Amino acid sequence: MKKPNSLRTHLLNSVKELQRDPDRMLIFTDKGNVRCTLANGLSFEYVYDLNFILTGFAGELDAVMLPLFAWVRVHQSELLVNLDKSKEAFKFETEILSNNTVDLSLTLPITERVIVKRQENGTLDITFPDEPQYETATESQPFKMIDQKTGETLAEWLSAPPENYYFGT
Repeated sequence: MKKPNSLRTHLLNSVKELQRDPDRMLIFTDKGNVRCTLANGLSFEYVYDLNFILTGFAGELDAVMLPLFAWVRVHQSELLVNLDKSKEAFKFETEILSNNTVDLSLTLPITERVIVKRQENGTLDITFPDEPQYETATESQPFKMIDQKTGETLAEWLSAPPENYYFGT
């Protein structure tokens, strides 16, 4: 599975508060299963709930949500595009620890396709295809979220579209 590490890297690179203490972010997979029909060989799909927990988080929750949505836009875009899926896609719970810290638990459904092709020499070639994109991807550009009260940078990231684009409606 590639997406949990991809999300972890993206959030650690994006959210300034997490960069101060990255061990406060925990990532788990729950309710996982594998779908394989053998229709075209041994290709399959991982299906699971990705749960990440931020402990003792003192930053703005929006500084986590906006980079999360940027990641989802590329790696699990149907959660944003499909109205039925988006209603229940992002589930979260918080525990208020003090006036400025919380524990946050956020869960979202994830799928990962794994393409397995048998080579002529009998070996298996395994690839993880990019997710289809629903709009024309643009050149990478920086995003920055700034606290309007203090002027402090809360999160920043560089958008990075995948190599293959889907031009949907």
